[in-house]
Amino acid sequence: MALSKLDNLYRQVILDHSSHPHHHGVLEGTTPIELNNPTCGDVISLTLELEDGKIQAIAFDGSGCSISTASASMMTDVVLGKTVDEAIELSGIFSELVQGNEPTKAEKLGEASILSGVAKFPARIKCATLSWNALKKALSTTENTATLGQVVNHEED
Repeated sequence: MALSKLDNLYRQVILDHSSHPHHHGVLEGTTPIELNNPTCGDVISLTLELEDGKIQAIAFDGSGCSISTASASMMTDVVLGKTVDEAIELSGIFSELVQGNEPTKAEKLGEASILSGVAKFPARIKCATLSWNALKKALSTTENTATLGQVVNHEED
């Protein structure tokens, strides 16, 4: 059965973000939050800079599958310039979306909303949410930093 044109477009967007991720790298002078998915081996290191309660810069590094990398790339796009509260809200909306729920504000996720199809593959939900959970952890830690080299096993909330 051939994929519909829309499915092909979604697949292409995911592959593009995975092959050419946005905001990939490390922000100098920041302390990373590192999470890993012990189920599949995905690892993310997230750095961000806050100014006046807004995310002024964000970057991620690590290794992971195409879903994990694409999700991290899309996440950095959507939260850049957002307040801490807005970013945490977006993280919750994304989590609901990939678990198969239909959040009322999914349009706020922009391109990241195309990852709703992950709900059909429960084993991939952790891949998609890894970067979003790293973001929540980064925004909820004291002074928005973690201990250098901190690695936390990612478990679904």
